[in-house]
Amino acid sequence: MARTNKKLSPKKLSPQKKKTATNGKVIKRRRKPGSLVTREIKFYQNNTNLLIRKLPFARLVREILKEMLPFREPFRWQTNAMEALQEAAEGYLITLFEHCFIVAANAKRCTIMLRDMQTVRRIRGYDDLANR
Repeated sequence: MARTNKKLSPKKLSPQKKKTATNGKVIKRRRKPGSLVTREIKFYQNNTNLLIRKLPFARLVREILKEMLPFREPFRWQTNAMEALQEAAEGYLITLFEHCFIVAANAKRCTIMLRDMQTVRRIRGYDDLANR
């Protein structure tokens, strides 16, 4: 018997289907705009798993360290240290995007733009080249 790995994922994203009595064709039922997005938001809010995959994040951290310290041997990381760094990075990004959404909503927009992120970083007090 083949073993299947079940992943946690939101319910199927395809629209519900309904058969008609006259010709038996399958008709897709339309949903209200935003209902699918709301379901995804609820799923990810109840989920405690990390959003970024572990291996690509570890590669990114090692690459940044290699650029910062080019003449040094590569560091060896404990898995707990890498997970803690990833948890902190994801928490930072999530709050950054939440604040960006608030700024975009204040401007009566639904889409986050670069200037929203620049405004949030400026309000937080981060002064670097990205904000100029």
